[in-house]
Amino acid sequence: MRQERIIQANIFDVFAPHEIGRELRAISQWLDEHRDLLCLVASDLRQHGVKETGRHGLPAEAVLRCGLLKQYRQLSYEELAFHLQDSASFRAFARLPVSWCPKKSVLHKTMSAVRAETWEQINRTLLGSAHAQKLESGQVIRLDSTTSAALLHEPSDNTLLWDAVRVMVRLLERADELCAAVPLSWRNHRRVAKKRALAIDHSRSQAQRIRLYRELIAVTRASLGYLRQAAVRVAAAASVAGEIWQAEARHYEPLIVRIIEQSERRVLHGEAVPAPEKLVSLFEPHADIILKGSRQPCYGHKLNLTSGRSGLILDLVIETGNPADSERFLPMLDRHIALYGSPPRQAAADGGYATRDNLDQAKARGVADVAFHKKRGLAIEDMVKSRWVYRRLRNFRAGIEASISCLKRAYGLARSTWRGLEHFKAYIWSSVVAYNLALLARLKPT
Repeated sequence: MRQERIIQANIFDVFAPHEIGRELRAISQWLDEHRDLLCLVASDLRQHGVKETGRHGLPAEAVLRCGLLKQYRQLSYEELAFHLQDSASFRAFARLPVSWCPKKSVLHKTMSAVRAETWEQINRTLLGSAHAQKLESGQVIRLDSTTSAALLHEPSDNTLLWDAVRVMVRLLERADELCAAVPLSWRNHRRVAKKRALAIDHSRSQAQRIRLYRELIAVTRASLGYLRQAAVRVAAAASVAGEIWQAEARHYEPLIVRIIEQSERRVLHGEAVPAPEKLVSLFEPHADIILKGSRQPCYGHKLNLTSGRSGLILDLVIETGNPADSERFLPMLDRHIALYGSPPRQAAADGGYATRDNLDQAKARGVADVAFHKKRGLAIEDMVKSRWVYRRLRNFRAGIEASISCLKRAYGLARSTWRGLEHFKAYIWSSVVAYNLALLARLKPT
């Protein structure tokens, strides 16, 4: 079996005598104690064809450590490349080869190859360490939900149609290069589409908006017709570049059709399109429309989190759609039982999770006390042993709000900056792992 490349610590590695330096040293020591995790990262790199050596590669250990640094300090790839070259503490933590620093393109290529499942497994190993050190038993838990936005602009029908036209024009221009022998016959509607999209934003009358929308939809349909004709021509000219072009065209075509149809339904026919049927981005089609109370809608994904007494994030589920909190209480509880092998003694959750069935099912699973922040018609005596226990658990539940706030402000959970659903999941999990490792470093006795 192939041995993974291991980078030994250097005796000259020096961490700054600063709070951040001490935390990095503690995280580095934990990573050294769990080198088996490098096999998971190395496997992901191999699956994506990323080398661990050479100017365009990076060892698995350096990839993992650089990924944690990026999320721990919320750096862009450009900023991370600079700090790896400038900071002795960052270089000591990243275990980079002597007198060499990766470029931002290398960091992006290697770090984006690490899957969400790998980050989740790292988190489970971390929780095992916390349990062994008696920092977190998993016997008292709290649940809450939040949202994380995807990397997209504020959606509207006119901007989505404009996005569709400019993507199709870009594809048609590439198709011209692939079929240079016999030029394609098509018209560039990018300029007129942009004009109509901007005019819609500034139009005051409904009649004028509808007229502009009809013209914008018409040029989008015309561009879609050109794209379909180009697809036939590119398929005839068999080549590797042509196959790549066809795959991209096949990806965008159904999405563009959905954008046209939903624009016609909403604007021209005055139909209310249900949120699950709406497409909010041509580039992030996985994004859901999440409404929480009276707040502004979030275009991304709903997250359900479980935390413990230590403040560590014990579990996280990135939801599909916008399920009610009450529907997710028991699945989150079952995941926790599967993770720890036994039910928690006490559980606290937000009022949105409160139903009589959830309370009865949790008690049947062996949870002694279940406290919902809002009672929703449930008697305190049915939930917990006493009112004192209810107050303690309700106050304990409020602590997860601080953890979520910290994750969003300091670890980037508010908005994923990585594109695509799989990368979205990897970004969220890497943020959670960086947060938990930093917290574990603070909790661990020195």
